[in-house]
Amino acid sequence: MPASDDIRHKPESTTLTHRLPLRSGPVALAILLLLGLPAPAPALQVTGLQAPQSFLSDQTCECYFISNVNGEPAAKDNNGFITKLDRDGKVIASQFIRGGDGGTTLHAPKGMAVINQLLYVADLDALRAFDVKTGKPVVAVSFAGQPGAVSLVDVAANQQGLLYASDMDANVIYRIDPAKQHAVSVLVRDAALAGPRGLAVHPKTGRLIAVSWHKGSIVEIAENGMITELVSNGFFSARFKNLDGVDFDTWGNMYVSDFTAGKIWRMRPDRHFNVIAEYLPTPADISVDRAKNLILVPYLYGNAAEINGLESPFKSDKQKRTLADYGFTGSRPPQEGATPK
Repeated sequence: MPASDDIRHKPESTTLTHRLPLRSGPVALAILLLLGLPAPAPALQVTGLQAPQSFLSDQTCECYFISNVNGEPAAKDNNGFITKLDRDGKVIASQFIRGGDGGTTLHAPKGMAVINQLLYVADLDALRAFDVKTGKPVVAVSFAGQPGAVSLVDVAANQQGLLYASDMDANVIYRIDPAKQHAVSVLVRDAALAGPRGLAVHPKTGRLIAVSWHKGSIVEIAENGMITELVSNGFFSARFKNLDGVDFDTWGNMYVSDFTAGKIWRMRPDRHFNVIAEYLPTPADISVDRAKNLILVPYLYGNAAEINGLESPFKSDKQKRTLADYGFTGSRPPQEGATPK
């Protein structure tokens, strides 16, 4: 694939293609080293995005959302947008939600979470909620009462319906309660967070996990705000540079994206680490579709995103798997020279 293929399209011409992951090239899209497989499974790629920051699966509507900053990440330019895909990865609407469309405000959308048919989006100094079916704005949560400037990066939801939002610059993680008119409180404000960026809730323990941009650390945060460092760079083990996204699969394996190093790491429950993907062009806020065991990876500066299958912890046969083995029934790969539809 030519180096410029993933930046030729405008948002309205967003396309979906199947390709084999490439092992070289300045913007090679995803080498996924699936353990036990003789070769990587075909990946499904969405191109024509505009600085995609977050890629999220929503099981209630059996669809996917991709947030597009579309400009400077800190600019209140009201031109950000959300791309919506169906259960098979087909683009339903390249600009399903768009800043400046009617009464919609959306500047630089980043992390996302879904609760009760509402898509919550971290958008600079506000947390905005939209109807997952219509895309219509429902509520905008203000952080005006908080001391200092607010710049939200990610948002995560727990099993009880609470939301958490990270502010990397202020070293703060906020707690938002939708059941109490979206009341905002500080869960923790601590320099030990070292630029908290990606957030995720462990599917089994319910504990909140945050990854650090500045320190390359992974921490667990209790409901009382107590921080427990799980992993950190050390003198002999500086494996991380700038961590961006984090999520878990069904079995409790943790996946983190290193934006600067271009890697995705897997940490097993026994704290064993291994790289499952490398040479990636700026992998941002990843997530896992736990129903289908798929990893969703947005490439911020690649203007593209990718879906790929994750290997289960159970031993399988030696036959090469494809996305169909993970319940993913996207269209067949385009023939050589064919124009993607």
